[in-house]
Amino acid sequence: MLRGRPALVVAPHPDDESLGCGGLIAEAARLGEVVHIAVVTDGAGSHAGSGTHRPETLRRLRRDETLEAAAVLGVPPERVSFLDLADGRAPLGGAAAKAAGQRLAALARDIAAGTIFTSWDYDTHPDHVAAHRYAAVAAREVRASLFSYPVWAWMLPGRTLMPNVRWRGFSLDIGAHVAAKRIAVLKHRSQTTPLIADAPSGFTLSDIQLATMITPKEFFIAENRRARDFTPRPAATLAVTG
Repeated sequence: MLRGRPALVVAPHPDDESLGCGGLIAEAARLGEVVHIAVVTDGAGSHAGSGTHRPETLRRLRRDETLEAAAVLGVPPERVSFLDLADGRAPLGGAAAKAAGQRLAALARDIAAGTIFTSWDYDTHPDHVAAHRYAAVAAREVRASLFSYPVWAWMLPGRTLMPNVRWRGFSLDIGAHVAAKRIAVLKHRSQTTPLIADAPSGFTLSDIQLATMITPKEFFIAENRRARDFTPRPAATLAVTG
């Protein structure tokens, strides 16, 4: 999928890089491929009202958690970037959204990215939709393959009506990296433990959600022609199926 060129993983929030494609990142690192991670929002909205973790403190914490998770997956800190848009308020259109897309395009150009991975635009969180739009701008600007990965879509009811679209993509067997993916996800302690107990509406991933998102397979949807033209070639430790 990377075709010997660097990849850019676009995460809407700190933790989506691990939840959505932690296995792919770990396998790419094992093979010596170059992966960069760009986190779109600052994650400071997950525990509004906390007295111990005000927005600036939470912003720093979530950045540190992301760097720890990236290290587990094999990505050094110099390959992790933060756009620091407001958590929960990533612009979906207008000049601000265009500017965010151009920032990602500049990063993709700087690292010579051939493939971009981002959140699926049918995920249920507006920041995931926004990140998808920015990544699409970047892919168009630098002529990169664009794949999306579902995160919150796994939580949709089974009979949810979806658009009548024939999606194409791939499932990746990440069995060799499930343990590393789980460790990376759990490095996001603010999202997976009662670390911040004084927030009236604090967010924590449940055991059911974690079990649904951390499985031996990851799924990627081809979002542009370059991605759809990709012909999978199974590797020794990474089975790729259409």
